This record gives sequence, C-alpha cells and structure tokens, in this order.
Amino acid sequence: MHIGKNFVPPDVEGKVTGDAKYVEDFKPEGLVYARLLTSPMPSGRVRSIDASEALRMDGVLGILTADDLPSSSAPAEPVLASEDVTFVGQPILAVAAISDEIADSAIGRIKVNYEYRPFVTDPLESLVEGGPNAYPDGNVLQQSNSLEDENATIRGGFGTIKWPAGEVARFRNGQEPRNVGFADGWTYGDLDAAFAESTAIVEESFVVAGTPHHCMEPRSSMAYWQNGKCYFYASTQSQSAVVEPLAELLGIAPENLCMISENTGGGFGSKGRSYPTMAITGRFSQLLNRPVQLRITREEEYYLGVGRPGMQGWVKTGVRADGTVAAVDLIIISDGGPTGRNSASSSAQHISVVYTPTAMRLRNIPVFTNTTPRGAQRGPGQNEMSAAIAPIMDKAARQLGVDRATFRRINAPHSESPVYENQGPVTSAFMAEAIDKASTMFNWAERDAAPRLRSGSKIRGLGVGLGYHSAGGNGYDGLVRIAPDGRIYLHSGVGNLGTYSYAGTARAAAEVLQCHWESCVIERGSTDSHLPHSSTQGGSNTIFTHTRTNWVAAEDAVLKLKEIAASEYGGIVDDYSIGEERVFKTSDSSQGMSYSEAAAKAIELGGRYSGQEFPEDIHPITQRAVQGLAGTGLIGVAKDNLPKRGIAPGLMISMAEIEVDLETGKYEVLDYVGVADCGTIIHPQGLSQQINGGGVWGFGMAGSERHVYDPQIALPANLGMYQAKIPTILDVPSEMLNGAVDIADPYNPAGGRGVGEPSQGSAVAAITSAIADALDGHLFNRVPVTPDMIVNHATGAEQESKLLALNTF
Repeated sequence: MHIGKNFVPPDVEGKVTGDAKYVEDFKPEGLVYARLLTSPMPSGRVRSIDASEALRMDGVLGILTADDLPSSSAPAEPVLASEDVTFVGQPILAVAAISDEIADSAIGRIKVNYEYRPFVTDPLESLVEGGPNAYPDGNVLQQSNSLEDENATIRGGFGTIKWPAGEVARFRNGQEPRNVGFADGWTYGDLDAAFAESTAIVEESFVVAGTPHHCMEPRSSMAYWQNGKCYFYASTQSQSAVVEPLAELLGIAPENLCMISENTGGGFGSKGRSYPTMAITGRFSQLLNRPVQLRITREEEYYLGVGRPGMQGWVKTGVRADGTVAAVDLIIISDGGPTGRNSASSSAQHISVVYTPTAMRLRNIPVFTNTTPRGAQRGPGQNEMSAAIAPIMDKAARQLGVDRATFRRINAPHSESPVYENQGPVTSAFMAEAIDKASTMFNWAERDAAPRLRSGSKIRGLGVGLGYHSAGGNGYDGLVRIAPDGRIYLHSGVGNLGTYSYAGTARAAAEVLQCHWESCVIERGSTDSHLPHSSTQGGSNTIFTHTRTNWVAAEDAVLKLKEIAASEYGGIVDDYSIGEERVFKTSDSSQGMSYSEAAAKAIELGGRYSGQEFPEDIHPITQRAVQGLAGTGLIGVAKDNLPKRGIAPGLMISMAEIEVDLETGKYEVLDYVGVADCGTIIHPQGLSQQINGGGVWGFGMAGSERHVYDPQIALPANLGMYQAKIPTILDVPSEMLNGAVDIADPYNPAGGRGVGEPSQGSAVAAITSAIADALDGHLFNRVPVTPDMIVNHATGAEQESKLLALNTF
C-alpha cells in the first residue's frame, strides 16, 4: 500500500519555494550575535587574555571563556580552550554583541598571549622515538573506542607508544614492524594455520587520507530561555537523540529543553548529537537573558565540523586456491586528531563482513595529531578500508587467475555468515544476489574479458568494489495519534537530515493502519511536538530501526481500534478488521466505526486508549510525549521489542569503467552501476538518490578529497569547498545506473535495511580498483589517487609524497 512506493515528503515544497527555514533564518526580537575567537596556532598554551578594549566597545555585551562553562578533561574536546591549544581554529572565547559586525570587530581587539609548543601533523612522526607529541602528556589514546557508534564519547586517556626509527621506516616501506607496541586490537581464528592454507599471499602498505565534512550548512545555533526552559535551534542530523546530551551540556534537565531542528543542510555523521559550541549559545543566552545566535563561518566549519580520520596501514592477506579468503592480518595507525577518535575497528569489521576471512587480526594505535578534531563521516572506517583493500584483493585474485567479480561472489556474506571479532550473526545478507544483478546490469563478464581500449594517451580500466555498514538498531519507541477529526499524526523523533528517511519510515505506520497517506501528518522538527525516543539519524540505521518503531506503534493503535469496536459491537478483537480508515466486524462490515469515531471514543474511555496510561518500558522522553498528548485522541505507543538477530548489514556493490589520460593524470568515470542489498525497498526514489549521491562522493574520495596541512607550520590548506576539491556534475557520468536485490530482511516487519553509507564505500572501491586495472595492476596504495601520482607512474618518475605520509600532498 505504501511500502515500496514513491511519494513527496512533506518538507520538499518548502525547500523548492524557499520557505524552509534553517538555523540562521530565525531572528527573534532582541537577538544577540555571538562570534568566536579561535587559535592561530596548532599547539600551545593560553597564557593570558586581555579583552578590556573589546569590552569598552559600544554594543558589546560580554565575553565567554572556559571559566564560564563546565570543564572537561583532555583529550575530550573542550567547548573553549582553558589552557591547552591543540589545533588551528580551536575556540578560545566568544564575544556577544548587538550586531554581527560589532562582534567581529571586538574579536580583533582582544589580545591573547600564547606559549608555543611543538606540533604533529603526521602520526608516524609522533610514533618514532624522539618524535614530537601533540600533548605533553602522551601521544596516543589508550582504551579508545571505534566510530562504529559515530556518537560515542571519548573513553580513555593519554598513553605513550614509541617505535624505533628503523621499525617506523620498515613500516613505511610496506613491511610488518617487529617487536613494537600497540594500543588496542582484536583477533579471531587461527591466523598461522589460515596463512599456511593460502596459495596466494599479498602483503601491502596503504594510506587513506582524512577528509573534512564541509556540510553545506555550518553548525550555527540559536537559543533563548523562557520560564526556565531553553528553546534551542540547531543544525543537527537527529532530533530526540540530541535532547539528553545537549541538556547535559547546558546543565539542565531534559524536560527543560525544547530542541528545534526543522531542516539540516547536511551532517554526514558530524552532527549526530550535540556538539561543543552549542554550550556557548545556550550559556550566553542564559547569562544575557536574550536570544543569542552563534554564526559559524565556512572557515570555522572546517575547524569545528570534525573530519574523517586518516589512516596509515599494513595488511597481509592469504587466499586459498579456491578463491576463499583464509587470513587477514591488519595494522592501522589512526590519525586521531586532538581527541584520538578513530575508526580502526570498524575498518577491520568491513573486511570481516564483505570478504569473510576464516581468521583475522587487527592491531591499532590511535595517535594524537594537531589537526582538526576527528569524528564519524559517512561509513566511518568501513569506507576508508573499502577504498584501500579493493585493489589489494584484486591483486590476490589476479595471482589465482580468478575473475575479480567472481572472487567477491565466492567470499560474499550470506545470512548464516559469522562476522566481526565475535563472529556473531547477521539478520540476513544477499550479497551474492547483488553481485549477480550488478554483473548483469554492467555486462561485467563480457567487458572484463575484452582487451582494454586504448586511444593515444588514454586507456580504460574496469573496477569492482564492495561497501558495508551496520544498518539498523532496535529498542526505540514509536508513537502515533488518531485525532477525532480523522487526522493521523505520525510522531517522528529521528530528525530530518535531508534524506527523507524520516518520512519513509513513517509510512510503515500508514501501512499497518491501512490509511490514506493524505490523512497523515508527520509531527517533527521540535521536541515540543511530543516526539518519541528515537535513534540518531545516521549510521544507515534509520530505515531498519524506525520502520520497526512506527510498525509497533501502529500495531498498538490497531489493537486499540479493535478493542474499542469490540466493546461497542460485541465479540473479541480477532473478529474485527480494518480498511479505508474504518474498524469493522469481519463478518459484517456494517458493524463498525470510522477512525475518527474511534478516536472520540478513546478520549471518552481514557486510560491507555487516550494516553493517560502508557507502557512502563517506554523511554522517559516518550513518556513525556504521551503525557503531552493525553486526552487528544487514540494513542498508539510502543517500544520496539521485536526480535533481532545480530548485525543488520547494509551492503553494496559497484562497478565502474574509467578512462585514464596518462599525459595529464586525469581520469573520467564513463560508466557506473551500483546495486544494494538493503532488504525491501522502502522508498525507491530515496534509495536511488542514496546510491547515486554516495557514488558521487565516492568519486571525490577516490580522486581529490583530503586534508592538507603545511608540514612546516601546520596550517590547513583546504578550508573551503573549492580547495577541498569536492566532485561536481562534470566529474560524474551522464547516467548512473542503480538497483537493489529487494529481498526482505526477516527481522524487520517492513523488510528494509539501510544503505546510505555503503553506497560511498563501494563507489570509491570501484574507482581505486579501476585505476589499478587501467595501469596493468599497479597499486598506488594511497587514497586519493591524484593526477600527479598517475603521471609520475606513467613516466617512471618517483612519487613526490613521502612514503605513507598523511595530511600533506
């Protein structure tokens, strides 16, 4: 009825007409403007601050420093630097004034005295004995967490790990370092035995650059207080999931916070929950007793918007004669920025899922650097590894004489495959079917068997890549309300990132209620609209997670509809059916009532029917939402207690043809196919745009996007979108084909799984695979692969980049 059908999400009209509002569009009366003073140096200490001249300016209302905010302990990212400065652009203080211009001018009149300290931009330079540390207290994060949960807080503290210079050099040259320490890792299976079974063994080093997010909408925010309650406007991916961490940041109870985020101009993992600068807006507004807007510039967004962690690595892969991957031994040196956040574990999990090795080991060191803070970016860890490992696996396949697509099919995960370090289950996986479909759409077998076309300095190559990200959670709440006027309100707390999954998942409730979509209203955008406890909007998990929550809430509403009808017309619940927004006796449809009549009856009955009573297991956020709706209609509310086995995997395969110009080093993507294993298709247009959009970003990741810092002074070189070299319409083929297996996941009543992140990972892998194919199997083992690298290879010149160098050209 609704699942698998296209529709127009309700916020589209406002975006087309320009009526949609973003944070900086809200200008309440008496608005105060706040601006940041940020550090000009990468590493140091704040000795003193003299703001006297700024405070004497007309229109300046005050300054905010770390002393005015709750303190945090390094290496956690502070709201404002209290003493240690750890990256260029780190906020030191904020100024509030009656206009943006006055606040800017005041910033220029504040004198900050700094003590300079040595800095680190390349993790390996800190790892070598005698090398500099990003902090005086150590160079690595101990007991770090991965970014599998992109919103996880930093756990652990400072440690020190140093390697002899000879072992660092050995690592840079692509060899396993000997007798050195690591910070963390995991293993499963018998690695030695698995390598002994291997016919082909490939050992390579690799480096994948970190990348900035460059969200179209910077993380500006605005807040005001009214009767002890904070009304907070923010650019966030999520809605309900922001409430508790933001309330903690502001030092208030969650019920005293109204979180407003109607539209968000991009987040990509960087805005999953609250972020530090929110505390500045809320605290300034509280102190001044006026609305305060903190506007973040494009340059500041680069500094504060966090970035994908880069990685330097080594991998040894063993493959049996039959093409099955036997063993993978992996070392990752993670660029953790100033907080140590990294994605090493999820990088290794990517290999575990899509290549299903019998035995595997990960060893990791998250090294602090004086670069921008790191955080989740679309497919954190998985997509970096997808890019790096694809041509390496191609090399193993070539050694065995196995077709590269066939190689991936041989190792493809299925519904009984054990995955991750704990070798646990998946909800379902149909990767082999996805590979078959992509191969047919792309005509892989025929094209791969044909000689590579060459015209002058141009040569073509074919590539294949796989993408993976965990794609679904459980245990959150759903909430629907049928009003006496017949309107059906679907309360969505997941947030509007811009992908329309908030609306696609709400249609699961309409599916269960068998109602007309025109009768439905999606309540969202403000927690005062009584929104339920929801997951973050990110991590490819919305489709799986919130079709389930909407489904169980609607089932609760249907049960109550039938109970109300049975109380009126006799019989039991099982005697009743629903359809055309009526509940009626199955044996006699004339005995029944409309949804609107049932809603009025629910108000009359009260109790659990109208929300005056609610299930004990729902979250306090949902409890408050139900209390706010009590007595206004028939309330359907439930926690998702449906069964779920293991990981819900989002899986993708991409195939691409490129043409490389050996004279210029540039290449063009000529043809592209992406096929998803994402369960039942919930919203066809949304799925198509996720696959194509992720594909385009994958092209940028493969060929141009990266962090660049001047190694002499640690200043960043790509603060804006132009310098970041994001792909444009000129970088994509005129047609990008996409599809999906469309086989239902048995652990989701609607059948769907997410796929937003794997679409980028499979695309970047297909391009790095295609580049190697065009160059007769040559491995750069570096992402992005830039034109100068291709020209140097074609002419036999040495590469200009230092071996395994990171954060530089």
